[in-house]
Amino acid sequence: MDTEEKINLLARVAAHSAAGPEGGAQPVSILTLAAASYGSRPSDEATVPTGFDPQACALFEAIVEGAYLVASADGVIDEQERKTFEKVVTTACGGAVPPQAISALVADLSDQLAEDGLDARVKAVAEHAHRPEHSREVLRIAALIAQVSENVSEVERSVLTKIAQACGMSPADVEQALTEVRAAVSAA
Repeated sequence: MDTEEKINLLARVAAHSAAGPEGGAQPVSILTLAAASYGSRPSDEATVPTGFDPQACALFEAIVEGAYLVASADGVIDEQERKTFEKVVTTACGGAVPPQAISALVADLSDQLAEDGLDARVKAVAEHAHRPEHSREVLRIAALIAQVSENVSEVERSVLTKIAQACGMSPADVEQALTEVRAAVSAA
């Protein structure tokens, strides 16, 4: 599977909810719904439109940051890995967030991680996952990114566990997320 195919596969899995109705199509993921709000946020000069949800924007950033923390678990994201990560996020958002906005967000996340360190950023992610389903989505997307190499490293698993614990979840939830992601990738 070439890189472009892998990006599209990961984006398709990310864009659909982990749990859909039996026999039916899977519903749109929380990531995709939050991306729609993030993509419609007003500029500094604009009046806030009806329906704009700043909490959904914060959740979108938290989901992307959780995935970024796992992607950078080995200590460095080189330019190619960063571009691939940005493309997966952009594609998973179905065009709701422009590529330049994703690139700017990832640059901010990189700076924040360098300034604050992993533990502080994990805590920041958890602070925006207000509901159990939000926490599960943060963990699901982070697990999906860990699964990119098809072999989750110990350092990636450690970051996933830190995210889960900060969100009030257990190491068993990490294993469940990884199992579900593997199954979704295989099915796709």
